[in-house]
Amino acid sequence: MEELRYRQERSLLNRQQQARLPWDFTLTSFPFELQPAVSKAQVMELAGLAFLERHENIVFIGPPGTGKTGLASGLLRKALTAGLRGRFYRAQDLLDDLYASLADRSTPRAIKQLSAIDLLVIDELWYLTLTTEHANTFFKLMDDRYGKKSTIITTNLEYEHWYGLFNRKELVDALLDRLRHHCTTIRIHGESLRTPTQNAT
Repeated sequence: MEELRYRQERSLLNRQQQARLPWDFTLTSFPFELQPAVSKAQVMELAGLAFLERHENIVFIGPPGTGKTGLASGLLRKALTAGLRGRFYRAQDLLDDLYASLADRSTPRAIKQLSAIDLLVIDELWYLTLTTEHANTFFKLMDDRYGKKSTIITTNLEYEHWYGLFNRKELVDALLDRLRHHCTTIRIHGESLRTPTQNAT
């Protein structure tokens, strides 16, 4: 019994390390009372992880500091605790890694690995430095995950502004068609939580 518990704890620790969560955010520590724009009931329903079983996506839209990263990280941590594999990525880092993989032609392998992850969190998808190759590889990744795995995206851009981000109407049309097909969009219009004692983004 003790050995089994040890193996389970080691397995969870390995999943957490591989996920590369930037902070120790949890849903139990999220200050819902300070962010009335967020429905605690809705978030806790998502924390049941049924959206992962249905391969649905979540998009958090709101200004900086309103809790998007904290909520996304909390849901990812829930998935890891449930035995699933996850990965947290800053959007620019993800796109740069995919772009770099073009040099040694390892992009198909990189996308295959990312497409196998149960829950992929892409944080801070807003005004980034993107090339056509960035956009193409990102679309390929999202296309491969479509209907098979779940993705959480945090952004301060409403969907109509994604056209300016990727600068290719036909690609954004196809991307949003797939992303939003089975998706929960949560818009947060509350005040920033960034204070000397609170730092959820």
